[in-house]
This record gives sequence, structure tokens and C-alpha cells, in this order.
Amino acid sequence: MIARNSKRKLLFISKENLSGDLAWQLKRNGHEVKAYIETKEDVDVYTGFIERIKSWKPYKNWADVIIFDDVGFGEIADSLRKQGKLVIGGSKYTDRLEKDRKFGQLELKKYGINILPSWQFSDYDKAMCFIRKNPMPYIFKPSSNRLQDGENKEYEKDLIVLGEEKNGKDLLEFLEQNKIILQKKCPTFLIQKFVRGVEVAVGAFFNGKEFIYPININFEHKRFFPGNIGPFTGEMGTLMYWSSSNTLFRATLKRMLPALKESGYIGYIDINCIVNNEGIYPLEFTSRFGYPTIQIQLEGITTPTAEWLYRLARGEKFQIQTKRGFQVGVVILVPSYFSYFFGGNNRELIKTYKNLTIIFKNSSNLGGVHIGDVKKDKQDVWRIAGGSGWLLVVTGSGVTVKKARQKTHKLIRDIKIPHMFYRTDIGKNWRVDSKKLRTWGYIN
Repeated sequence: MIARNSKRKLLFISKENLSGDLAWQLKRNGHEVKAYIETKEDVDVYTGFIERIKSWKPYKNWADVIIFDDVGFGEIADSLRKQGKLVIGGSKYTDRLEKDRKFGQLELKKYGINILPSWQFSDYDKAMCFIRKNPMPYIFKPSSNRLQDGENKEYEKDLIVLGEEKNGKDLLEFLEQNKIILQKKCPTFLIQKFVRGVEVAVGAFFNGKEFIYPININFEHKRFFPGNIGPFTGEMGTLMYWSSSNTLFRATLKRMLPALKESGYIGYIDINCIVNNEGIYPLEFTSRFGYPTIQIQLEGITTPTAEWLYRLARGEKFQIQTKRGFQVGVVILVPSYFSYFFGGNNRELIKTYKNLTIIFKNSSNLGGVHIGDVKKDKQDVWRIAGGSGWLLVVTGSGVTVKKARQKTHKLIRDIKIPHMFYRTDIGKNWRVDSKKLRTWGYIN
């Protein structure tokens, strides 16, 4: 058992500013934290909150635990583990699970997990020919990880297009009208059968040998606007709760245990699914901390953060202590997010919002406020930093979803940022969705 008051040294390594809130919580609890962020545009993000460093390698022997907070570091993480370092974050295998959607689906099938039929293409004409010969509703999903123009950035992996017409005509029309543009943005892609149902994810922490309980059941809200309209985003907010093992977990994530154990992965892993009365259909993996998932999980975990991170990295068997009931998290944005998310470079829009203040009516009640692209100046004033416009995650807990939502929105009303926006319906569909999931026997 690790002493609860042990002080730890934690090194965070990021491509872009993702896990600053987790690092900030550790610092507030008296631990030493250093953070390396690769993206140069984020040079001011988290300043005043945590210590930023220009290179992480000189500190790898300093750290008690090294944390990689995104995919793409798997080979480095594997190498550090072989050197005896305590590492939380990817493996080469789990990186591929998330980044290569076709591979992820094949691995699910390999371990006896039900999947929706999908077909990978790199030729848009062949894909359209396939849809014409096999008319049904499909989803279009990018399925690679580098652009063809040589730039060092991700594919347009969020350009997911839902086709709902029974003969596939709507998706076919989209591909026909955009194939030249899409060939550059998404040179490799999946066409996957579309089914209707409840979207729900099941996740758990993994210590390199086994899952750590309880598991996490969560409902992501990816569309931009209330009512699930608008484009898909990274995530606008999530409803979650902690659970003992259930049918959903046993039919999906638990079956991946042998593969995760063989890969040496240590961290959080999540499978997003569509479920209905006919079955469970896994869609994709998240083999890392999720954002805003980890911020909302911190709202619900009562075990000291450094303790469970350290024990996880050491491969110990233990149980995380969590609150009863539900957690809700809502992402707070400003309009510069549109430029960031849609791949634009609107410097004037970014400049408009950068350095503006974030004001709290009640600054003594920030327990549910989690930081994104923000900084603190010398006067301890919070200001907008970076260029993403992804500023805060506001969280609340309650024994019912209604109470968790009320607590979250009460806190949001105390925040003043020019032109801030957010979804107002996170978790609102719980009563309908949960009734279906219980009727179908997937959750407790």
C-alpha cells in the first residue's frame, strides 16, 4: 500500500496541451510536476498553473512516473518501460488500435467481439461503386494518421459523415461531390454499416496485467449544438458513472485483456459502442486519457490522484474509490475554436480572444472548474491562452443525473467570458437511454 501523503515527481509529455488540468491537480496536492508540450503555438498555455519545460529527456530519471497523454508515443513508452521506468500511456499496439480504425475492428473481431461490417478504401470511385452495388445506410470515417502534403499533423479524422438513407444515396452524393477534396484530406477511409441505437462507451484503467475496478460507463456528446445537431467535434461534454462489471464490459473491453497484457499497455482505455435490442457494436478505441473524460473522472474519483496514478504505473492490483451517482462535464469554448477545429488559420479571430480575462463570480468555489487553454498572469488573473478556444471543463456530481446537471450549470453561471458557448443538454437524455439499456440487459 502506498502512503497517501507520499510526494511524487510526475513528468507529463504532450504533443499539444491536453493534460494540464491533471498536472495542475497534482501540483495543488503538493506534488512536483513538470510538463513538456511539443506544439510551439501553445507556448503560453498553463503558464502560472504548472511548470513548462523545453525538453523532457533530461527529466526522465527525475520522474517517479512519466505520463504520455496522447497517441503517437507508444514506441517511446514501450522503450522506457523496458528501461524500468514507470510509465502511463500508450504502447505501439494501442496506438494502432486507435489510429487505424480498420486494424481496431479486426482486433475486436479477433477476440470474439461483435462488430459492424466495414470496408476500407483508398479509392473513392471504388467506394462509390461498392455503395451502388450494396445499397444500405453507411458511415464514412477517415482511417489514417498523416496528411499527404508532408505536413506533420493529423489526418482529418473527425470528418465523420453519417448516411441515413436506406439505399445509401445521401452518402453516395456526398462522396461524388467531394471526392477530389476528400482524397487530399482523407486518402484512406472506412465505409461502415450504419445502425440506430444508443451510443455508450465503456472504459477502465489497465495496470499492464489486469483491469482496475470500478469500470466507467460514459455517454459522449460529440455534436456541436444541443439536440445533437451540427458537425462532430472532439467532445462537447459527457455524462458518466462508475460501475461494477456488467454485460457491456464483459462483451467488449474485458475480452481485450490478453491483447492489452501482451502489449504492456498501462493507462486508460475505452471502447465507444452503438447498442440496440439486437446487439452491441463497438465503433472505436480511445487508448489514452480522454478529453474531457479525464477531467470528469477526476470529479468522481476520491482516491488521491497521485496515489492511483503511481499504483497504476507500478502494475499494482487495487480498487479506485469513487463517488456514488453521476458526473457531468461541460466544455466551455469561445469562437476561436471554430478556426482551430475546422483547420483554419484565422489569426485575427485567435487574436481577438487571446489574453481576455476569465472572471468567476465566486472565486472561492472552483472545485468543479478544470483548465484547458488558459494561463494565469502575475496578478493571479485567469486569461485565455493558445489558439484553440477550448478553455474550461466544468463538472458536477450528484446522486441523480438531474442533481449533477444542476450543480454543473450553477457553476457555469458564475463564469464570465466574452462570447463563451457550451451545450446545455449534456446528460439530458439519460432517462430514455438508461431505460433502453436496462431493458436490453447491458447495464446494471
